[in-house]
Parts: sequence; structure tokens; C-alpha cells
Amino acid sequence: MVFAVSRRNEMAFALTLSLLLVTISLSSSTLQQDFMQCLVDNSDISFPATASFYSPDQNATLFKEELESSAQNLRYLTPSNPKPVFIFEPTYETHVQAAVVCAKKLQLHMRLRSGGHDYEGLSFVAENETPFVIVDLSKLRQIDVDVDSNSAWAHAGATVGEVYYRIQEKSQTHGFPAGLCSSLGIGGHLVGGAYGSMMRKFGLGADNVLDARIIDANGKILDRAAMGEDVFWAIRGGGGGSFGVILAWKIKLVPVPATVTVFTVTKTLEQDGTKVLYKWEQVADKLDEDLFIRVIIQTASKTTKPGDRTISTSYQGQFLGDSKRLMQVMQKIFPELGLTKKDCIEMSWIKSVMYIAGFPSSAAPEALLDGKSLFKSYFKAKSDFVEEPIPVEGLEGLWKKLLQEDSPLTIWNPYGGMMSRIPESEIPFPHRKGNSFMIQWLSSWSDGKAGDERHMKWMREMYSYMEKYVSKNPRRAYVNYRDLDLGVNEEESDAREWGSKYFKGNFERLVKIKGEFDPENFFRHEQSIPTKIG
Repeated sequence: MVFAVSRRNEMAFALTLSLLLVTISLSSSTLQQDFMQCLVDNSDISFPATASFYSPDQNATLFKEELESSAQNLRYLTPSNPKPVFIFEPTYETHVQAAVVCAKKLQLHMRLRSGGHDYEGLSFVAENETPFVIVDLSKLRQIDVDVDSNSAWAHAGATVGEVYYRIQEKSQTHGFPAGLCSSLGIGGHLVGGAYGSMMRKFGLGADNVLDARIIDANGKILDRAAMGEDVFWAIRGGGGGSFGVILAWKIKLVPVPATVTVFTVTKTLEQDGTKVLYKWEQVADKLDEDLFIRVIIQTASKTTKPGDRTISTSYQGQFLGDSKRLMQVMQKIFPELGLTKKDCIEMSWIKSVMYIAGFPSSAAPEALLDGKSLFKSYFKAKSDFVEEPIPVEGLEGLWKKLLQEDSPLTIWNPYGGMMSRIPESEIPFPHRKGNSFMIQWLSSWSDGKAGDERHMKWMREMYSYMEKYVSKNPRRAYVNYRDLDLGVNEEESDAREWGSKYFKGNFERLVKIKGEFDPENFFRHEQSIPTKIG
């Protein structure tokens, strides 16, 4: 499982490194020069240095491309946003160990990136920390599947799509209950909880983690036994960038049937959309555990006349079984949707994953190996949890709000099933029994910084409008949908203001573990777990 490092080309590498250091020293960065020399002193290095470091002084074009390669939120890629001194892409685990040791020695703040999907840019922007570097784990993407033990090891840089693909390579009847977006980096995804279309059957991705390998603030590699059960608990849902560098996860594979059925049924307001959605609110968490139906809600054109818009609600379903049984389930508890046999498409589990991720039906499973997200936009996102159905008048008020915005999107994901049976304190992710569904709110725009104020204002007003319809005391949020509006780590601030919203009563335990495991707070960002509160 652990990468072996060859020394055969050590002399050739030393020469290449020397030439590169001369180039760097002539153009600028003593920090990068010192960092690279420190890496040589602290690791068994065997990699092309020129392909592992990216800095604006060395090659501004390549640096920009690498910085933006996996980032989705363009709000954090403007010229005014702070930029790292350089980006380092380790090839082996030993390089990551050395990177931690060297960043600590040189007093460089470190940001960690596996998939780059974080909504507030925390893996590639540090607003109040200078100088900082990015350690990008995208080259650590090895996946080893062992069907006999129903498990797999997946390195942090692998995407969710790659993990799914490698599982189906070995077995058509095994899967993993992680995210709906195939380009998510598995390292950062599982550390926040990781919900997906099979969570009602098997729980979150983090509920199905068996072991992990992390690097602590002293550069030591620890597995579950070495890190201890407290830290192992904390990294499965406590959010990224707080406890160490996740190198790899050992995940538990789950059984999936040979036949999976998917469907999408869309209703507009003119097609009783509000009435159908109100019924979905009442039954979504009570459906058969094999059935997941999420609702994608956005504005749509009503006619060809400009500005004549309505609300579209698309019910996207995945059923772990054939269409015959699905129809029986739907007719019994949710006939209002009007699902027909014609709407149902039977396929393999891996193809159902691709369907939900938005791949065309003609795409082969190999498309999951591409790993790059095509979504890049200026956006702001938030999240909510709902315990009681939002009444019709509340929905109608929401429609008015959505129609005021250019490109709003909200996705409602059902809970219930296994999610209600796992205790709140099992892992840091606390949103379990009592939640009917989760909401993701998103507004995107294309007019850059000029549009920020208007669209952010709309998002905050809409969020305020929804306050009376969602969870309370505290109003809760999903840590993988980071929202800096909830609060940030500042000297005079109380981290409980945002920490309780993500973690409820688990926050105090996370803080205690952080204080013991990383007392110097080496791993930190605007919403990392603090070493103490109060």
C-alpha cells in the first residue's frame, strides 16, 4: 500500500535540483529555495522537481493554470485575492511528511488541497496568513480494491469518480455510499461527512470508513491504531484542514444490486409543482430505504418571451432494484409525482452514479477517470436542515425570492432510513434523527466582482426569509458546504457561533481533541477547529 521510493536516479535528480535552485535564486524566491533544500534533507526524494513546484517567478502561466486547475469558485481567483508563494505537488507520502516538517521549520502557513471543491476557497486562499503555500495532493491517487474483504484503500488525491470506477472494475455488485459529484477529491470529501444517493441505505461515506493514514504536525504518518480512537473519530466528519494531512482512507464497500433504476420527473408551478413538492416533503424521509429522490429546484422559461419565468422542480431518483418494484413503492406512498414505467431506466450501479452526476447516457464508465469538474463560476452557497414540512405559503414565498435572482439553484436531499438510526455522536457529523431533508442553496453569476454585492445580498436575504422554516437553536449547516457568513476564527470571536451549527454538541469534543493532538494549531484556516474556546 505504501509507495516505495527508488534512489537509482538520486545523482541525476540532485543535478536537476541544483540547476532549478540556481534558476529560482536568480529570479526570486529564497523561501522556495529553502523549502526545496529542506525537502532534500528530510525525505527520500525521487521526482522531477520542475514538475512538482509551481511559482509565479518560475513560470507565471503554469502557476496560474495550476492554481486554477481544480478551483470552482471564481470569487477566490481574482487578482486581489492572496496567492501562495508556490504550489507543491508531492509524488510520494514521504514528500508530504517532509513538506509538513519544512513548512513548520520555515514558518510557512500550509493549505491542503485534494479536490479543490471547497466553496469558500479555503484550500487555495489564505486571507490572513502570509506567506502561505499550497500542498496539492492530486498526484497521490492510488486505489487498491479488495473485494474479498469488502474494502478498499483510496489515496487523498483520487476523485470520488475514480473510486467508483475502480470498485466496479473488480465487482458489479459492490459500491460505496459517497458523493453525487464525481470530481470531488476523496481526501477532503470524507473528512466532512460525505453524503450521497445511498445514504438512506448505508449512511454517509464517513460512516463507512474503516481506517485512515494521516500525517500529524510533527510529520509522522499515523494509522487508526497509532492516532487513537479520538482522532479517528474527529477526522470522520470534523471538516478538513484541522487535524493533519489525510493521506488515504480505508473504506468499507457495500452491496449493490445488479439492476439499479433511475428516473427524472420535472414539474413546473403550472403543473402543480408546489402541491407535489409539499407531498414530497411529507414522504421523502419515509420512503423505502432503497429509494433516494432528491429535488433540483431552479428558475425556467415559461414561454419564449424574455423574462417570463417559472419555477422548475426536477425529481431525480435512484432505486436499488428493478423498475417493477420501484413502481410498486411509488404508487403506494408517492403517486402524486406521476411516475410511469416509461420514466424508469434500468442500468448498473456505476451507470446510475454517472446518471446522477450528469454524464450523457452514451458516456462509458471510463469518463469517471477524467476527474476534472467543468463547473467554474462566481457563486455563493449555503445549507440548511429541515425538520418539518415547509408549508405551501412558505414555498410560494420562496418562489417569489427565487424569481428575483438571475441563476438561483437549490437542491433538497432526503434523510430518514439509516441516517435516522446512527446516533448524533457516532462521528462529528450530527445531522441525524429528526431531519427530514437537507437543503443546498446556491446562486451563481458571470459578471465577476461587479456582481458580487448584488448576488450576495440576494442570497443573504433569501437565507433570512427561510429562517422560520428550517432547523433552530442552532440553525444548522453542513461543513462540506463551508459558509464564512456563519463566522470565522478571530481573536475576539467565539468559535461556537459557527462550530455548533456544523457539529452541534460534538463541537466541544472536537476542540478538546484538537488541543491535545495539534496544540500549536499548525493545521488551521478560517473555520478550522480551534485548540480552545471561551
